[in-house]
Amino acid sequence: LLERYAVATTPSMNLLAPKPMVVGERSLLLAGLSEAVQGYPALPGVPAELGAIHQRYGGEVLLDAAFERDALERSLLEDRPGLVHIASHAEFSGDPDTSFVLTHSDRLSIDQLAQLIRAGRYGEEPVELLMLSACETAAGDERAALGLAGVAIRAGARSAMGSLWSVSDEATSALVTEFYAALDQPGISKARALQSAQTALLSNDRYAHPFYWAPFLVINNWL
Repeated sequence: LLERYAVATTPSMNLLAPKPMVVGERSLLLAGLSEAVQGYPALPGVPAELGAIHQRYGGEVLLDAAFERDALERSLLEDRPGLVHIASHAEFSGDPDTSFVLTHSDRLSIDQLAQLIRAGRYGEEPVELLMLSACETAAGDERAALGLAGVAIRAGARSAMGSLWSVSDEATSALVTEFYAALDQPGISKARALQSAQTALLSNDRYAHPFYWAPFLVINNWL
């Protein structure tokens, strides 16, 4: 299926009108944790992941101690990024009260994250893509995709991207790097860019098992 089609999940067609995204027309915000904090393990692949994106597209980087709620809010309000990439531990279930993104010294609930992103909207232009790297949804929750979709819906973003289960840090970084490289090609959609990244992992013997490439989803606007 993956080799033949680009796949996206759209719980509702009337959330925000689908619109192609041109990376580079608006600024990027790149945030993440590589250190072990709050009882969560280190993510050593995050600096290289954020560095590869920054080298290609630029944008502000909030890494480790710099990744706090205040810094995130300031960047969203001042720079009004069109793409927000967060490489951190996160859990998304069908229940927003138990869903969060980990910052260096705190946890951001879905509602808190949504409020920050909505506050940074420029006029009627929403965030085009909220990328949640290294995240996972609640294990065994049949509403997992809706939990992830809830992030985009509550934040007023056109689309969100994340994974349905916890994947190795190294494999996630490889997929994300491939995704952004594909997205840099003229006319390619987010769904096609994800397909390209997933097939790249599929063709790599190290990551060929579906465990590594299958959990990633584009939610809502696939263009």
